[in-house]
Amino acid sequence: MTEKERMLQGMIYDANEPKLLALRTKAHRLCRLYNQCIEEDDPKRQEILQELFPDAENLTLTGPIFFDYGINTHFGKDCYANFNLTVLDVCPVHIGDRVYMGPNVSIVTPMHPYLPEERAPYISPAGYATDLEYGKPIVIEHDCWIASNVVICGGVRIGHGSVIGAGSVVTRDIPPHSLAAGNPARVIRPITEKDSVFLKKDLWESDDDIKAHQSFVRKD
Repeated sequence: MTEKERMLQGMIYDANEPKLLALRTKAHRLCRLYNQCIEEDDPKRQEILQELFPDAENLTLTGPIFFDYGINTHFGKDCYANFNLTVLDVCPVHIGDRVYMGPNVSIVTPMHPYLPEERAPYISPAGYATDLEYGKPIVIEHDCWIASNVVICGGVRIGHGSVIGAGSVVTRDIPPHSLAAGNPARVIRPITEKDSVFLKKDLWESDDDIKAHQSFVRKD
């Protein structure tokens, strides 16, 4: 089994093995090039996104972005992330359709030993410095909203249609259609039809304004 295969399966692996190091270097270079594209409509941006995330469709990342591998992160359709999205994707990260993220979101799959002697670096048989590391995958299902400064830890699944409040640290699974927040994040309550913005009259100029905008909302 290769070090990459061990890594993707969540086993202990050598993070500084030359082939993995080359993949990370490539991703870091592409992220840096992306971050240098100041104009959001710069065609180079789409070229870079296509190389980092070949299966993504209509993906918008405001930038700057930071990915360890890129190719281990799988976006669905019509996803968006604001400034400073950081994804450490040593294990697969699956992000569903129409997932939106605020600024400074971190999605981190790596895990490290708790015992300091096991966490310390050592010299590999090949003669380079490395350490013991493994990872746990992350899944964010369709139609989730991840607010500003959220950290999502390895091994977590966030259910369809859920909202994660600003500043939360997600360390456990969140069920579908839930509002969760805190450190560690806990479910506060379910999200229901009563949360519709169309019921909040103070957000609208008039009833006609509400009716006009209701026609834009997805019916599924």
